[in-house]
Amino acid sequence: MQTTTRLSLPSALLRASAWVLFGALVGTPVSQAQERAGLPTAPHLTLELAQQAAISTLQRCRKDGHAVSVAVADRGGTLIVQLRDPQAGPHTVGSSQGKAFTSASMGQPTARLAEAIAGNPALEGLRDMDQRLVILAGGLPIVIDGQRVGGIGVGGAPGGHLDEACAAAGLQQIGAE
Repeated sequence: MQTTTRLSLPSALLRASAWVLFGALVGTPVSQAQERAGLPTAPHLTLELAQQAAISTLQRCRKDGHAVSVAVADRGGTLIVQLRDPQAGPHTVGSSQGKAFTSASMGQPTARLAEAIAGNPALEGLRDMDQRLVILAGGLPIVIDGQRVGGIGVGGAPGGHLDEACAAAGLQQIGAE
């Protein structure tokens, strides 16, 4: 007589997860395997660094008397961390995310992009390239060891230059340029 073992879905997922975890613990790190296979590797922003940058930025703005929202995105502009001071307006969440996306994806401070558009009306179309773009001061690319790994955006201070100063202070705390 043949016996068949039936696993419930949660049990099967638990076993699969255990194997994946085991492979991660004893296997070769992914980046080393990618290098050996000739696949490209790219530096990335860790969750811990993103959190540290966001918290430091929020603290700096609070110290300066500004209630803001802070967003940190990876190099492709995907959100990693979002913080909002309870006193910050609801619109600051969207502006901080847009600034983080813009600086990460375009690799430029958002203030520089705004200045470029103001000085050359032919560049106005940049604002319409992607609905996620927010081209106002307050977003900075995150560069570590010469490699762009993300972007940070701040919204809510009474002026983009103040948003940017808070962002720069947060990046300084993680050793970013």
